[in-house]
Amino acid sequence: MSAPPRAVLAALVALYVLLFPYHPGLRSPNELCRLWQTRALVEYGTLDINRALRDFGYVGDLSVKDGKYYPSKAPLLSFAAVPVYGVLRAAGGGTLRAVNEVPLVFFSRLLLTVLPTLLLLGLVRRFLGAYVSAGVADAVTVTYGLGSLAFSYSLLFMSHQTTAVLLFGGFYALWRVARDEWEPWGYLVAGACVGATLAAEYTGGLGVLGLVLYAALGVLWREEPPRARARRLLQGAGLAVLGALPFVAGLMLYHQAAFGHPLETGYKHLNDAAYQPWHLGGFLGIRYPDPRAFALSFFSPLRGLFTLSPFLLLALPGLGVLAREARIRPEMRAHLWLTVALLLGYTYFTSSFSYDSWGWTTGPRHLTGLVPFLLLPVGLLLERARSAERRAWAGVAAALCTASIVFTGLATFVNYVPDDVSNAVLGLAVPLLRAGYVPPNVLNLLGLPNPVAGLALGLVLLGVALWVFVRLAGSGERLGRAPLLAGLAAFAVLLGYQAVTVRHDAHDQGAVSFLEKVWLVPPGGTLSF
Repeated sequence: MSAPPRAVLAALVALYVLLFPYHPGLRSPNELCRLWQTRALVEYGTLDINRALRDFGYVGDLSVKDGKYYPSKAPLLSFAAVPVYGVLRAAGGGTLRAVNEVPLVFFSRLLLTVLPTLLLLGLVRRFLGAYVSAGVADAVTVTYGLGSLAFSYSLLFMSHQTTAVLLFGGFYALWRVARDEWEPWGYLVAGACVGATLAAEYTGGLGVLGLVLYAALGVLWREEPPRARARRLLQGAGLAVLGALPFVAGLMLYHQAAFGHPLETGYKHLNDAAYQPWHLGGFLGIRYPDPRAFALSFFSPLRGLFTLSPFLLLALPGLGVLAREARIRPEMRAHLWLTVALLLGYTYFTSSFSYDSWGWTTGPRHLTGLVPFLLLPVGLLLERARSAERRAWAGVAAALCTASIVFTGLATFVNYVPDDVSNAVLGLAVPLLRAGYVPPNVLNLLGLPNPVAGLALGLVLLGVALWVFVRLAGSGERLGRAPLLAGLAAFAVLLGYQAVTVRHDAHDQGAVSFLEKVWLVPPGGTLSF
């Protein structure tokens, strides 16, 4: 009943590489402000984008200082896209307008957000495979890849999934060093990931603090003489600082050149006055917690983390399993403290920052860096559910994973979710898909029109979701009656929550109508670069 893992891997890669949810009419500010700086760096040799705005059109998410405009974002992706732009410019004839917007966005995403996430999935699978069975590790990795914010933000040229990749890459290096599987030079790799994280997204600093805690605990809890631990700690800190230094120094030089101070970011000079209150007060806009922001960030039918990715709910009881493991396995103590620290830190952040600032996005985007660190407790709980005498719990847990792939996958097919929609899945994605507005994709480039091409990819998504359910709920090749019925009941409850929270009112209908008007590849259309 289950497909071979190699076929599932091919399906996952195909969805990442072939899907291209992008619509130039939206003028996606978070993406284009970065790419306009890339244009400016190559075409004019400047950090400011004044001439790029004049030559290629206005974009949003800008900062202004002394009459010069810059992206309000951290600069790593803008600089990383320079080689991509350079190759496209040379291939297009080397003129000012040689690089069209659509291929620029496509190849920048493919090379700088999609491919790094595919590499991350390999690291996640190796990490989980050290603690849970192959079947659970496979299913959790696939669920993370297609049923979480990782999928959504790999298909957008934004820094959120880049931050997740870098944070987990740094953690992976620290983990291998802690297990004596890598030499201490792994601290250099971790430091480079930390520095790049800060250069990619300022709020990535939350994750960096967690990695510092994990690294320190990994050394302090080693069974070595105190002097050896102190020496290792100093060596690790020195190598990590050395690895981070180029990125941190480059970031500070950028701030100095653009905003007049090495510690002053673009958020202090926002061009749009309406956005400025979100970043004033506290630290970068982080104030006291707000119950509304907490509830909506995790449970909103529009973009709640647990609403779109209900499998992450398993991490909460999974922490109890991890805590029990930590009593008998010292290395699990560091994992426990890291997970708890990150969960508390990111929860505080999303609860204290303005919820209304999330923008037209899938899910609470600033929590993207947290998600991969919740996978270990999820995997441990799934392992326990599969081995329990009452197999019905395995069916419930499997349904949460399957629902995550369906809900997040369908939302990601749209990936630009207006703020006033009642429900991202049934209020926006499903009506668009039903009308034939399926995501633009590489198959369109090959002449296969929508909706046929997009529906084919939708069937691939549903096939993978079914495979995950069978993999987790079944016993070998058998899917028993108890886990099947329990899983169907759990899925019905989750779908019911989606159904009772959708309004199909004027806001929903207006959002669907607006997106239909700007859709890059409408029904019957194909795509051309």
